[in-house]
Amino acid sequence: MQAFTVLTGLVMPLDLANVDTDQIIPKQFLKSIKRSGFGPNLFDAWRYTDHGEPHMDHSKRPRNPDFVLNHPHYEGVSILLARRNFGCGSSREHAPWALLDHGFRCVIAPSFADIFFTNCYKNGLLPVVLSESEVDALFYDCASFPRFQLSVDLEQQTVRTTDGAKVLHFEIDPFRKYCLLNGLDEIGLTLRQADKIRAFEARRREQFPWYFR
Repeated sequence: MQAFTVLTGLVMPLDLANVDTDQIIPKQFLKSIKRSGFGPNLFDAWRYTDHGEPHMDHSKRPRNPDFVLNHPHYEGVSILLARRNFGCGSSREHAPWALLDHGFRCVIAPSFADIFFTNCYKNGLLPVVLSESEVDALFYDCASFPRFQLSVDLEQQTVRTTDGAKVLHFEIDPFRKYCLLNGLDEIGLTLRQADKIRAFEARRREQFPWYFR
């Protein structure tokens, strides 16, 4: 998992509440567990005007010119600004995979659905909870300044404008913060104990050799 320390990037506003995981990545694309290749189908039903299916040539599909992700000035975006209850619906881990595969590393919203919130941390996507009024102000900034950027500092737990005029603080569980800063998911945490695991297995072979025949 890629570590998250400081991210300075372009912000894309998605001014919708209760965005569910089927809207983030529709169910027909959940046929792979490779964690990659989902970016072209992020927000598929909003992004394209036809019905998407796996293995289509997405470069030739008709795009919805009114959907924010299709606007040319959001090319290279890495921070998603959303409304309350982002990631509700089913528990599919493909939702954060699709966001990451497109290039997002951080989602800022007033609230998140619990399972989506947890899945973000498991995959190196930082979900930042700010108050409704703070999020409102950031939406205003996005509308006022073309190619609006923010800097997200996980160590300091701050979201700031690039000129430093606005600094917002967010809370995060210390263990989740440690894992993100060090790029550790559950597998990475387990592998840190690899020597102890090998020693334990060696002792078991000596104590209970019949288990391994």
